Amino acid sequence: MRRSRRADTSALKSDDFHRDTQEAPVTATATPTAPRLEVRNLVRRFDGKRVVDDVSLSIAPGHVTCLLGPSGCGKSTTLRMIAGVDLQDEGQILVDGNLICDTVFRVPPERRSIGLMFQDFALFPHLTVGRNVAFGLSGSKHEQRERVVELLDRVGLLHFIDEYPHQLSGGEQQRVALARALAPKPRVMLMDEPFSGLDNRLRDGIRDETLALLKEEGTSVLLVTHEPEEAMRMADEIALMRDGRIVQRGAPYNIYNAPADREAVAFFSDVNVLQGTVKGALVDTPFGQFLTPGQPDGARVDIVFRPQHVGIDFDRAGRGPNPTPMQGAPARGLVERARFMGSESLVEFRMDYEDVVLKATVPNVFLPKPGTPMWLTVRRDRCFIFPVVG
Repeated sequence: MRRSRRADTSALKSDDFHRDTQEAPVTATATPTAPRLEVRNLVRRFDGKRVVDDVSLSIAPGHVTCLLGPSGCGKSTTLRMIAGVDLQDEGQILVDGNLICDTVFRVPPERRSIGLMFQDFALFPHLTVGRNVAFGLSGSKHEQRERVVELLDRVGLLHFIDEYPHQLSGGEQQRVALARALAPKPRVMLMDEPFSGLDNRLRDGIRDETLALLKEEGTSVLLVTHEPEEAMRMADEIALMRDGRIVQRGAPYNIYNAPADREAVAFFSDVNVLQGTVKGALVDTPFGQFLTPGQPDGARVDIVFRPQHVGIDFDRAGRGPNPTPMQGAPARGLVERARFMGSESLVEFRMDYEDVVLKATVPNVFLPKPGTPMWLTVRRDRCFIFPVVG
């Protein structure tokens, strides 16, 4: 059973902390207009293949950027190069406008003023919570003790200072790992899927607490995640990565509402897709005509829209609602399946045209029976039009 007691900080002994002091990080004068972290044209090859392909990004002091993408797209490799545990084949990495690594010059990882947090927390099981947080701190024993007490108090774990990691819950271990990473006051924090091992019920709270503490410290953060919800919740900017490249960068609102391509839309939510052929800057669909600016005649296009932007209306003796400029024309389909998802219901329709299946989400409980005829409409201002690739 886990012990929990209030720690007497005056009882902290000098042997609770490392006797060896680490060499201080390289001191650098920040250029007033320079980003805190800047990555320029980073390339990494494995077996001749570019797993990181010309990646560039920058993070302002105190801001959070999420490197978001599917597994295997090069996110963690990018993080490893910035941390200094892997060496790029091309490109530069700068902190506060000062070069810390290119293909010739390289500041050692421990002197980059960059903190690291990993998915498994990587706490030392044989060290107490206090000694874990103090690991790698320089300065006098008194200074180390003050910093450890300050951070553990801020994450609400000061009373666990003499406990060991196995005596803590997963959420408590995550907060210890955060305190340890922040202890040396890094300019930049790199976080690789740090919340994925937590229970869903704890995750949102821990994420919010972590973000608040990082903001208080003024630390710039690069967070790697494959979860769009996590990126939307935490990021000032999202860098969407695919096949080793950053395909789009921007604020969460802009990434979600102005996606670069069909794959970008689909990464954040389920999508419905209609295809058509452009004629006179228009494409005909069962929902009426759509404008296709910039697309030549004869081009095939995808019309992409999310299930929450599909309207549903009842069948009235074979008729649906009247067309409107916002919703266009209605199209008829039969309910194929309806599922209650908690705060909303997901309804799938087999449309009368071309046997296409479309999805719609509606608030609360709406579970029409399979085979029920209904009419669907699509909001024109929530549709994205992209040329068909391939």
